[in-house]
Amino acid sequence: MTRPATPTDAPIVAQLIILAMGQILAGKFANSNDPEVIHALFTRFAGLKGNQYSYENIILWEEDSAVCGMIIAYDGAELDTLRDPFLNYTRAELGFTGTLEDETQSGEYYIDCLAVLPQYQGKGIAKGLIKALFDTAAKLGHHTVGLLVSKGNDKAQKLYTGLGFQVVGEKGLLGGRHYHLQKQL
Repeated sequence: MTRPATPTDAPIVAQLIILAMGQILAGKFANSNDPEVIHALFTRFAGLKGNQYSYENIILWEEDSAVCGMIIAYDGAELDTLRDPFLNYTRAELGFTGTLEDETQSGEYYIDCLAVLPQYQGKGIAKGLIKALFDTAAKLGHHTVGLLVSKGNDKAQKLYTGLGFQVVGEKGLLGGRHYHLQKQL
């Protein structure tokens, strides 16, 4: 069952964001390899309004009152507005010095992160979250949903192409190369 995230979901959302990104990329943002520092960073922003990792942009999947997975998505035209609070904080407070490429753009409802806890994987939860997101995007008047998949992450790419996404190009992000996929609603 899906539901919107709330500020009190921030700790589990942070865990899922880190799972989606991978410890290395999440650590780049936190400018640390310390799991507690990384988790605290994403917990902070998941509980706040007006940023790309905000609970406002998150749909959760629950089973037996336990959060099993989440998807974060927002209007690509809002990328800079949503990213700036996070980047300003990480630069000022944590010493992040990376330069981020634009991962999305206007005209695309962008899936930033998708993750399912390992013990719940293989049960169709990711597909359920994506389908719920399609409904949300359509209700908001969007016609295109997009995302990035790391090159070499064949399992994720297969999931997305199986749901109708098509590769439309490539993008770089913090030194990694990614396929840019889109689906027309």
